[in-house]
This record gives sequence, structure tokens and C-alpha cells, in this order.
Amino acid sequence: MSVPNSTILPRSNPISGDADDMPDFDGAAEILRAWGAGLTPDPDLTVSEWADRHRMLSGRASAEPGRYRTARTPYMGEIMDRLSPSDPTQRIVFMKAAQVGATEAGNNWIGFAIHQAPGPMLAVQPTVELAKRNSRQRIDPLIDESPELRERVKPARSRDAGNTMLSKEFAGGILIMTGANSAVGLRSTPARYIFLDEVDAYPASADDEGDPVTLAEARSLTFAHRRKVFLVSTPTIRGLSRIEREFEASDQRRFFVPCPHCGQEQWLKFERLRWQKGRPETAKYHCEGCETPIAEHHKTAMLEAGEWRATAVAADPTTAGYHLSALYSPIGWLSWERIVRAWDAAQGSDEAIKAFRNTILGETWVETGEAPDWQRLADQRETWEGGTVPERGLFLTAGADVQKDRIEVDVWAWGRGLESWLIDHLVIEGGPGDPACWQQLTNLLGQTWEHASGQNMTLARLAIDTGYETSAVYAWSRQVGFAQVAPVKGVEGFNRSSPVTGPTYVDATIAGKRLRRGARLWTVATSTFKTETYRFLRQDRPTREEIEAGHLCPPGTIHLPNWADGEWLKQFTAEQLITVRTKRGFARLEWQKLRERNEALDCRVYARAAAWILGADRWSDARWTDLEAQVGITAEDMAEDGAGNTTPASRRAGPQRRTVRSSYMR
Repeated sequence: MSVPNSTILPRSNPISGDADDMPDFDGAAEILRAWGAGLTPDPDLTVSEWADRHRMLSGRASAEPGRYRTARTPYMGEIMDRLSPSDPTQRIVFMKAAQVGATEAGNNWIGFAIHQAPGPMLAVQPTVELAKRNSRQRIDPLIDESPELRERVKPARSRDAGNTMLSKEFAGGILIMTGANSAVGLRSTPARYIFLDEVDAYPASADDEGDPVTLAEARSLTFAHRRKVFLVSTPTIRGLSRIEREFEASDQRRFFVPCPHCGQEQWLKFERLRWQKGRPETAKYHCEGCETPIAEHHKTAMLEAGEWRATAVAADPTTAGYHLSALYSPIGWLSWERIVRAWDAAQGSDEAIKAFRNTILGETWVETGEAPDWQRLADQRETWEGGTVPERGLFLTAGADVQKDRIEVDVWAWGRGLESWLIDHLVIEGGPGDPACWQQLTNLLGQTWEHASGQNMTLARLAIDTGYETSAVYAWSRQVGFAQVAPVKGVEGFNRSSPVTGPTYVDATIAGKRLRRGARLWTVATSTFKTETYRFLRQDRPTREEIEAGHLCPPGTIHLPNWADGEWLKQFTAEQLITVRTKRGFARLEWQKLRERNEALDCRVYARAAAWILGADRWSDARWTDLEAQVGITAEDMAEDGAGNTTPASRRAGPQRRTVRSSYMR
């Protein structure tokens, strides 16, 4: 069979460009250009150089619109350049604080790949919804504001599948965006480049098909040494954090900067940031070498002279790991003063301190949930003075645990900094099937406890567990009303945006009738409050002599009365936090019982949830001052002892009778 001469390419080199050698059929020039482009090696331009030349930041997606400048965040230069095709590193791990420029660096890499080194790329967010949001808010402006990218990515047209919300086609490659919760998206196509953003927020398994990171990285294996994988995240909990596990297996690079006074190079640590108490504006960094305070205006020059240094040997020589805290944030972003203010504001709140360590220091949160010794707690029991409720107790909450033959209730008083006192322990016999049992619980809502000021206090909120005889709990809650009662449902896990969520309306059935609007149910992350409780129990407190001298206990201190017996204390310390591994080999933290009965701990968790529902974690200083005034503690009553601690004058002078009425008193 003969072949037409017009379809035969010349034997001479078509790249030479000689006119006599050029084929003369239609489209030949386009074929030769594509052929030549395919033979062209990857460019020597690095990602940071490309960003400085071509990247424009949109006002829609950046607080500083205009041309991108690597010099603004010098620490990102090496990280971006590791993503360049000319660098032999295959995996780049970045454990970092929030808002240090990591996402924009990843976007620079995407733009570089589209323009300079096209190939299939996979960008993974924690969920598909977040991937769609990132596409709208980050990727679309990236393309629209850069002419070099705009001419390469197919325009978005209704009938053109080349440019959709989760897929961007360009000459020589495609960008696919998906969520870590979608196994289909993770295995959709081979990918030379993989951008895994916020990996600590990924689910343990993608549609029950395995670890999302493993599934995604498997897409790049066919590209061998030419692949690039960028793992980025703020860390979460030690033992569960993916990014920390990856960082610890890397060469663990830190960004060393010189002291402007003595020149010693060091990486910045939060413990060397010091300030005068109550004056965050005095925050300065103290050099490790000369101990001279470094003002923040030196930071720009320090960052320009900084360099990354490995502090460990990587398990895989093709992996480089980086860690960065917000202490390096450029001038005009997050200042040292604001970091100090955030730290001071977080005191007394377990969740706030955890968020500070994760998002500002870029470090994992260590869960210290081992159960304290109940005998040690017995030695710390106290005798209240001046009344059933101590003077610093400003409101009462209760936690109710429903059992088969009884309902157990613990009443707790709360003060500033979530300092707490166990006020009462009740066992209501009969169980959820006994109307008399529910009547006694109803009566408890109107019961009063005497305060040291002489006033009578009632329960501000009672949280009751719905895990046993759910419909009966819903029915009672609806009967007494939700102003004073909060039905709660406990769930395990630490990675919740809030320890308490809700309320949500749930259907309840009474006498076979389906209610249109059911009980108002609150969902409680019990692990969070158990961990907080045990942390409070383990913290140091003043001795009896120091307390008598007027020293105050630290925020969160838990005070137990001398009538709390050994059985109650054993229930209070009945669980411990351990690391377990799932069938798929993933580690997770889990609370496990040390003994069968744990009602005291459960009741504490529910009472703590009730305080959260009231808003105690978010009250302003003015609100606490108002509550103190309502129980008779005024500014004039406050004084400093010799150690500098503020102490209510009424506590030094003995119990006083007041006539002020609190909203939680009658």
C-alpha cells in the first residue's frame, strides 16, 4: 500500500528550520513546534524566580495586592526552589504556623508548572467543598491576574470541559483539584506534581479506601525521580499529626537568623520572647548568645540574612522538611505584640492554648490526660469557709448522668479562669422509668445552696446525658423547659472546631406522637473536657500556708471538699488517655476506663459543658467583674498581698453578709 508523499516527514532535522526541509502540508508547522517543545528540557528558572517575574496578587485573594515579592517572606525562597524541576528533592514537608505565606508559595508552584514545566498536577484540600472554595478564591485569581497563565489555561465556557471549578486544562498538562474525603478524586489520574494542603485536617480514610496521603502519592510513582510532592499543614495533636510525623522523618530544617547585636545565628523560640506582665507592647526577643533584647524592627534585616539549616538526618534523602512559627511573620503581618496578647488571652482555656500552639507556634498540642492518683486528690481536699459555696464561686452548673436504676448529679461552682468547686453530689434512686425520680430532678432545679456572702444560689444550667433512655430524657427536658436544662450527647474525638456545638432540634416521641420540633440537643466533645479536667488537676497550686497568707490558685484549679469519699475520687480518676491503632494502622487517642464506674468524671464533663453553653469561656472581664459585684466583691474589696496577688478583702476579714442579688441567686 502506497503512502502519499505529502504525509512523509523529511529525513533531515526538522528543527533546523531550512525552508527546503520543511514539509508543505497544512498544519506541519504546528506539528513541528509541538515536537520541538516536547524535546525541550525543563527550564532552569526556579519557582521563586518565576514568581518574582510573573506572579501578580489579586485584591480578591491577598491583603497585599500587586507583584509577588519573595523578599517579603525570605524563608519561602528555598522551599519554593525545592519544588523546581532542577532540584533533586522529591518530597517537601512544611509544618508551619497559620498565615506565613505557605499557600501563596503553593500557588506560585502551580503557576510555574502551568507556564514553565507543564504536567499533570493534583491539588488536594481536606474536603471537596474546600477544594471548590480554594478554586474560586485562589486559583481563579492566580490565573486571571497573570497574563502568562491566562493565555495557557482554556477559558471557562459552558460547553468547554477544559476549565471547570475542579479541573483546569493547559498545554501539556492538567490541574485537578479534589478533597481528601473523595477516594475517586484521589485516584483519578497519574500526577507528576502533588500539592497536599492542610494534611492534618484530612480524614483517616478516604471513603474507607485508605489514607488520603498514601492514595494521592501513589498517583506520582510512575514519574520516578521527576515527581514533586508538597505536604503543608498547621499541626494538631501529637501522636495523631500527619505533618509532624512527616517532619520528624525529614532532615528537620529550621530558619536560622543572626542577632543584630552579636551576630549569633539561632532559630526563634517562643520562650525567648519576653515582656513585662500586662504590657504586651514591651515584647522583645532575647538573643541566645548575648541575652540582649532584640526589638521587632530588626526582624526585616534578620529575615533577609537568614538561612535554612538541617537539624537531623532524613530517613529518605529525597525528602526535605521545614518548620516555621509565626515569630518569623514579616513586619506588618502578625507582630510579636499581637502574639503575646494572644498568649495572655488564651490563659485559662485549654482549647485556646491548643489553638495558640497549633496556629501561632506551628507545634503539636500534647494531650496530658493520664489519670492523677486519687489518693493525692484525697490529700488536697478542702473545707469551705463561710458557706456551702466559696466566695469566688460566682455561678452553679450541674451534670446529670442517667443510669438504669438512678440518676447521679454533681453540682459545681465556677469562678474566674474556670476555677471550680464541687458543691454537692446527689444520687436520685429509681431510674428513668420512675416518675418520682424525674420529679426529684425537677425539684433540684429550684433548690438553693448558700453562698459565702449569705445569699442563696440556684442552678444556672443543668446538662443531662441523653445516651441512656433518650426519649425519657427528651420528654423531661421539654416538660421543664430549656432555659435551665441542656440535653447533651457525648461524642469522641479532639478535632472538633468547638468542644460544644448546637443546639439542634431532634425528634422526640411521647406516647407514640411524633413532635414537630424536638428537644434542643447539644453535642459535646467529651475527650476535650476530660483532658482539660485532668490537666487542671495536675497543675501546681499554692500550699495551705500560702493560701492562708492570701495567695490565689492558678486558673482552672479544681477544689474538692473533704466529704468527697474514696469511691467518688476513684470515679473521678477512672479513665486515662492512650494511643491506639486502628485496623488500618492509623494511630488515634482514645479515653479508656481504668475501672467500671466513672459517673463522677462524666458528671464533671456535663457540668463543664453547661458552663460552656452559658458562655463562661467567652465572657469578658467586665462580665466577671459584674458577677463579682453581684455577690458583694467590689473593686474596693480587692487588694494585693505581699507577693503581688490580688485577694478579696472579705476573704481576709472572714465571711460577710451581702444584700446584692445575682442573676444566679434568689
